Amino acid sequence: MGLGSEQTERGLTVLLGRLTDGFSKLVTQHLTLARVELMEDARVMGSDVARIAAFVPFVLVGYAFLCAALSAFLARWIGWDGSLALVGAVNLVGGGLGIARAASRLKSFQLMDDTAQELNRSVTALAQTPVPAVQPATLPPEAGNGR
Repeated sequence: MGLGSEQTERGLTVLLGRLTDGFSKLVTQHLTLARVELMEDARVMGSDVARIAAFVPFVLVGYAFLCAALSAFLARWIGWDGSLALVGAVNLVGGGLGIARAASRLKSFQLMDDTAQELNRSVTALAQTPVPAVQPATLPPEAGNGR
């Protein structure tokens, strides 16, 4: 091999080393971002769940009294059986609609959305980076094609 091919091989080795270092740094940064974002999402969701759990008993007691009062009011016209059935049916329909809405919101919630965006951005950037063409080594004219 000639001197030019050794320099080309060393240059390729250096470039390949830089590429692998850069890629490993990119992957490490993505993993760090994912970990930080997951911890932040868990902290926010945990505090929201704690608030909900603290106020649920008050809501349930108030709701039970409200339903009893509504049933007593409607019992004047449609009797106790009809008023309890009507209030129960309205509660059943309202609860079903509320659960369906909450379930659809849960399905659309994206965990770690910043990490996914950064990962997509990196993949797009890597896909658009042109691969440098390696030129074949040429022999100088005085080499005489190996003869």
